[in-house]
Amino acid sequence: MIVTAIAAIVGGLVLLVVGAEALVRGASRLATMVGLSPLIIGLTIVAYGTSAPEMAVSVKSSIIGQGDISLGNVIGSNIFNILLILGLSSLITPLLVAQQLVRLDVPIMIGVSGLMWLFSWDGNLGRSDGVILCLGGIIYTLFLIYQGRREHNEEVQAEYANEYGKPIQFSGPSLLANLGYVVVGAILLVSGSNSLVNGSVSIAQRFGISELVIGLTIISVGTSLPELATSIVASFRGERDIAVGNVIGSNIFNILTALGLASMLAPGGIAVTNTVRSFDIPIMIAAAVACLPIFATGNVISRWEGILFLIYYMAYNSYLVLDTMHHEGISVLTTVISTFIAPLTIITFAIITFRTVRHQRSKKV
Repeated sequence: MIVTAIAAIVGGLVLLVVGAEALVRGASRLATMVGLSPLIIGLTIVAYGTSAPEMAVSVKSSIIGQGDISLGNVIGSNIFNILLILGLSSLITPLLVAQQLVRLDVPIMIGVSGLMWLFSWDGNLGRSDGVILCLGGIIYTLFLIYQGRREHNEEVQAEYANEYGKPIQFSGPSLLANLGYVVVGAILLVSGSNSLVNGSVSIAQRFGISELVIGLTIISVGTSLPELATSIVASFRGERDIAVGNVIGSNIFNILTALGLASMLAPGGIAVTNTVRSFDIPIMIAAAVACLPIFATGNVISRWEGILFLIYYMAYNSYLVLDTMHHEGISVLTTVISTFIAPLTIITFAIITFRTVRHQRSKKV
C-alpha cells in the first residue's frame, strides 16, 4: 500500500510537471502565432501555466472534500516560491529587479495575501470568498496586459522577446500541433492531480500525518517545480526580470485563481483552522513583506539576502516536521526563531530601509 501511494505521488508529480510544460509550450506558441507580444505572453500565459499544477491539485482536492490539502498547497507553494526559489536564484546571480511591473506586483502580492487572511478569519473560505478572489484574478490579468503594453524598457522587452518571442509561422499543421500540446497538457494535469492527491491522502492516513502538513510540504514543493525550473533557468541565462516576475506572479495567481476556484467548488467551502490563521498564513504574509525592503535596496536581491531566505525556509520546514513528530526540540527551535532570528531580521531590514530612504533623499537634495 505504501509503495503504491509513493508511486502515485511520484507519478502524479511527473505528470503535473510534464503537463504544465506542454500547456505552456502550446499556449505560448499559439499566442505568438496570433501576434501577442512576448512580454504579455510571459506575464500572463506562462505565469498561468506554471501555476497550473497548484490550480489542478487545489481544485481536485477541494471537490473531493480534502480542503486541507488545497489550502496547504497554496500556502506552502507561496512560501516555497519566495524563500526557496528566490533564495536559490539569487545565489546563482544577484537578481537585479529593474522592472516596474515587479515593483507594482509585490504590494499586490502582499495585498491579496492579506485579503486571503481576512477572508479566512471566520474559519472558512466560502463560495462568495472564492468568487471575489476569482474576480480579482481577472482584474489582475487585465492589469498585467495593460502594464505590458505600457512597458517601454528596451532591456525588459528584449529579455522577454528572447525567451518567448521565437517567430512561429502560422500554418494548419503548426496550429494543430500546438492545440494538441494544450489538450495533452490539460489531460496530464488532471491525471497528475488525481494521482498526487490520492497518493498523498493514503500516506497521510497511513502515518497519521495531517493533510494540511502534506499540502504544506510534499504537494506544495511538487506543484512549484515549474516555477523552480523557470526561475533557475532564467537566472543562469541572466534573465533576471523573468526569474523574479515568475515567482511574484505565480504567488498572486495561486491565491486569486487556484484558491479562488477551489473555494468556489468546495462543498461547504474550505475550513481554515486556528493554527493556519495564526501561524501558516502569517508566515506566508511575512515572506511577501520581506520582499519590500530587499527590492528597495537598489532593486537587487543579493546573495546574502538569498541565504537568509533559504535559512527561513529550512527553519519553517523544520518546525513543521518537529511539530508533526511532537518532538521536544520544537520548543528550542521556537525559542531560537522568536528570540534570535526574527528580531535580528527585523533590525536588519529596518537598517536597510532607513539607509535606502536616506540615500534617496540625499540624491534629491
